[in-house]
Amino acid sequence: MKKVFFLLVITVSFSLTAQNSEETYKEIDSLILVGRYQKALSQLDKVEDSFDKFKTIASIYYQVDKTKQSVVYYEKALKEKEDYKTQIQLGKAYQKLRNHKKAIEIYEQLLEKDPYNLLIKYQVGKLYLTQRKANKAIKTFEELIAVDKTNPNYAYQKGVAYAMKKKRDDMINSFLEAYKTDSTHIKSLYQLANSYYKLQDTDSTYLFLKKGLDLEPNHINMNRLMVNHTYREKQYDVTLQVLEKLDSLTPNELFVTNMFGRTYYNKEEHEKAKEYFEKSKDIDRTDFKIFTYLGHTEMKLKNYQKAKFNYMMATYIGVTKRDEEYYGIGHANLKLKKPLEAMNMFDKAYKENRGNHLALYQLAKTTDDYYKEKKKAYKLYDQYVLQFENMDKDFTAYAKRRMQEIKKEYFLKGEKLE
Repeated sequence: MKKVFFLLVITVSFSLTAQNSEETYKEIDSLILVGRYQKALSQLDKVEDSFDKFKTIASIYYQVDKTKQSVVYYEKALKEKEDYKTQIQLGKAYQKLRNHKKAIEIYEQLLEKDPYNLLIKYQVGKLYLTQRKANKAIKTFEELIAVDKTNPNYAYQKGVAYAMKKKRDDMINSFLEAYKTDSTHIKSLYQLANSYYKLQDTDSTYLFLKKGLDLEPNHINMNRLMVNHTYREKQYDVTLQVLEKLDSLTPNELFVTNMFGRTYYNKEEHEKAKEYFEKSKDIDRTDFKIFTYLGHTEMKLKNYQKAKFNYMMATYIGVTKRDEEYYGIGHANLKLKKPLEAMNMFDKAYKENRGNHLALYQLAKTTDDYYKEKKKAYKLYDQYVLQFENMDKDFTAYAKRRMQEIKKEYFLKGEKLE
């Protein structure tokens, strides 16, 4: 009889504890529902340690972006009990923290248990891309496509993986696959337009740009690509129209002001070009090419001293090849009747870039024009012909004619040229 009574007491005690625990969690859930998460955490402090307690704390921290704390409590919960959904949440938390290796590890373990969880498989495929594991990503997205051919994102992400491997044709085919699955998939439309732009396939570039912009007229990257495409095709009036739209979407952006300047420059509206290059300079004074464009514009406006100043600024700021800028200073010096300074700059330009045929040609011609003694000019013309004979037929013809004339002159004087 005593044993029966004792068992009854224990059963009632457990029942009351469970009931109290259930009521406590209901109260905590209601606090979380109205955003009183700090009160909820205080209540949870009083509850005995358990899987539910740690999982609830982790969930609160995850929702308020205290992700590191959420990881701690998800891991504590999983020590209490193995739980599939909690493992998923732990993976998401690591993903949110950009600890991609740990997230991959957790997701791979989950996929071993359930290889048909497409949501997890998709996440792990994208995470492989963050780790530059292109082959694993391709395999994952192909498996996803085999199960579900209706999701264009699988083929799109496969295209991104092929781009990582520099497999251009496979990349384009993957983006086309995504586009065929969903003709409104904007990311694929942009990548196709961009890929064909790089291949200089004018018709295909325009086709996919038009489709994309019909769907999303204010798509920034699509509009930028349309600017580059129409600019390259010398459709400058169209370029200006697209730039006006971009300027309304992203005011005072360097790309826009620069392209306004370059477009007006090519339309030979040099005062307008100068206005926009000055704006670009105010936006970013560290971009040395802005000063180069200003130099070109001032040359067209015949402001040679200003042109020289801008070219010089470009050489001071720039750290990559500055042969175009040295050549510009040389050209300005010629206009300012300073041939010695011009020759020095043409020489610098050629030394900076041995493939700059204009610099070598101008060095040879200016040397020829300035010095009565022609041996140095002859050598420079000879060097030009040897290196750049097929670059510019008019320059080559002039260099060869001058070499013949110099040879004849020295022969008649009875002097050796070499």
